[in-house]
Amino acid sequence: MTRVLLLLALLAVGLVTLTTGDAPVSLSEVVASLTGQGDRASDFIVLRLRLPRVLCAILVGAALGVAGALLQSLTRNPLGSPEIVGLTSGSATGAICVMFFLHGGMTAIALGAFLGGLLTASVVYLLAIRRGGQLVLVGIGVSFVLVAVNHFLITRASVEEALVAQAWLVGGLNLRTWGQVTAAGVGVAVLLPAAMLLWRRLTLMEMGDEIAQGLGVDVPRSRFLVLGTSVALAAVATAAAGPIGFVALAAPQLARRLAPGVLAAALMGALLLLASDLLVLRIFSVPLPVGIMTGAIGGLYLVWMLWRRTA
Repeated sequence: MTRVLLLLALLAVGLVTLTTGDAPVSLSEVVASLTGQGDRASDFIVLRLRLPRVLCAILVGAALGVAGALLQSLTRNPLGSPEIVGLTSGSATGAICVMFFLHGGMTAIALGAFLGGLLTASVVYLLAIRRGGQLVLVGIGVSFVLVAVNHFLITRASVEEALVAQAWLVGGLNLRTWGQVTAAGVGVAVLLPAAMLLWRRLTLMEMGDEIAQGLGVDVPRSRFLVLGTSVALAAVATAAAGPIGFVALAAPQLARRLAPGVLAAALMGALLLLASDLLVLRIFSVPLPVGIMTGAIGGLYLVWMLWRRTA
């Protein structure tokens, strides 16, 4: 029932977002365009300009929500999200390298983001093993290093490349195309079922490695598969919309209070990102990147969560 309510809320926010923008479109016109009965002007605005943005927000939010849920369960820490442990920064480094040195398109950027995130995850995991499994603390340190690397690469690029990369690093959904929606959709369609299959192993691993092994779970192999799936989801989201913070951190925690599981985390992540984008469109007169809104909300949420844990 909770998942149905989240889905209905997501549908409602999506419809409202399709009506919001410089060119006013009524809800009836949006419905007509979606059902193939709209006029040429409304079809162009709804189907060509706004629907790819909405679908991209849903797919990216879902990918981030699931990635955060997997990492938080794996690390048994509510701070275990891709942006905290460095996966998002590593994916951004890989994507920036493809932009600057290979001048690749969407597919090449997605591959670079995946490889960057995978390499970062490997480094963080190996260092964490040497430090007694402190994955979150090691990830925070690696993340700071990668942020410095990203800024260094931007300073060495041309003005045009630096402006494009800096705008991309904020994270946004402006000018999303159907090609980006398709790439993100394929990634989520492949990785979401894999995450759902791994979730049962994770629930057993949360009881402790020895208990999980006694119940027939191959803990090292499962940990590797969970980490790889989380990296891939974070890379898909980063390649489609840039590094967007807060969603992977908060969505699993909020979803856990309503309904456990991967699907609830995906719906909550999609709802958070789409609602943040709607707030940006409603509050500001210019189309700002949604990463600004999620970063601001995420900072307040993190302060509140830390205050509650220490109170």
